[in-house]
Amino acid sequence: MQLPLTPPVAPMLAKPAATIPPGHFYEPKWDGFRSIVFRDGDEVEIGSRKERPMTRYFPEIVEAVKANFPSRAIIDGEIVIAGEGGLDFWALQQRIHPAASRVTRLAGETPASFIAFDLLALGDEDLTGEPFAQRRARLEATLADAAPPVYVTPITADEATAHAWFERFEGAGLDGLIAKHPDLTYQPDKRVMTKVKHVRTADCVLAGYRVHKRAEDAIGSLLLGLYIDEAAPPSPWSSEYGRLASVGVIGAFPMARRRALFAELQPLVVDFAEHPWHWAAELAVAPEGGSRWNPKKDLSFVPLRPERVVEVRYDYLEGARFRHPPQFVRWRPDRDPQTCGYAQLDRPEPFDLMDVLSA
Repeated sequence: MQLPLTPPVAPMLAKPAATIPPGHFYEPKWDGFRSIVFRDGDEVEIGSRKERPMTRYFPEIVEAVKANFPSRAIIDGEIVIAGEGGLDFWALQQRIHPAASRVTRLAGETPASFIAFDLLALGDEDLTGEPFAQRRARLEATLADAAPPVYVTPITADEATAHAWFERFEGAGLDGLIAKHPDLTYQPDKRVMTKVKHVRTADCVLAGYRVHKRAEDAIGSLLLGLYIDEAAPPSPWSSEYGRLASVGVIGAFPMARRRALFAELQPLVVDFAEHPWHWAAELAVAPEGGSRWNPKKDLSFVPLRPERVVEVRYDYLEGARFRHPPQFVRWRPDRDPQTCGYAQLDRPEPFDLMDVLSA
């Protein structure tokens, strides 16, 4: 490729904020695979947030880029899959597969879309040093005639509209807003944008732990569960195998606290035969499934009697699980584990994904 920037390029990142900052441009925060797409004639390369090439996993995006991008361009955006009720991150994860035949089949069954939100280069021009307001105007002009599955993300400079988007778009599977100052230059791997995400709390059952990979007497992460009730969404890792659904893990603890937790939880350790997730041992899988990016990752865990309740902070659910790892808030010794179900969770009103793209 002969472009102003050579792949891989690390994407520009965002730092969290509790409130929407004034005086910015505001965009929906898409929940997919962050991707910088390079096109030089018939050559197309898709890079990920961690600078891993993803070109082979999304052949339909490669063809869409050839049909809709200029002949030489570098565009930052997000690869997403639209499902019933909004974005489908689970379907997106299934695309990371070593078998080309499976990738081809899924490209037809669950085709992906590309949401563009920044223009890094056009022809021989390196635009990363230009202010965002100018890059955005050039992006809109560059993709003015683009057709699905290539879209340009909606944008507004009106703070009231941004607040409305923040509340309404969550129902389509989006998890907040990105704010960009009009003068912002493109700074790879720097947290110079702002992200505002939904934050909620939930009381979860402590169901097990994983040992720290560098210390056998320390906790690596704690496994969380919720009991299935009338509000529970369908999940392959819950209803088929019992009433306690696996919903996520927490693991952000100092090492001293990890060791203290390890000792504290030993009296709760049980055999798998006595645990709600005994099927995980029988099927040789983790309660939450496997890692798509690292199939060899050790996801074994130590089962605990489901007697303790922990309050966690989370942003939103994706299916029956927390989309991102929640954070520890406090222990809840006053809470009965059997009462910790899905009914306690706040649910956004459904919102059509196409209405987001046409905003």
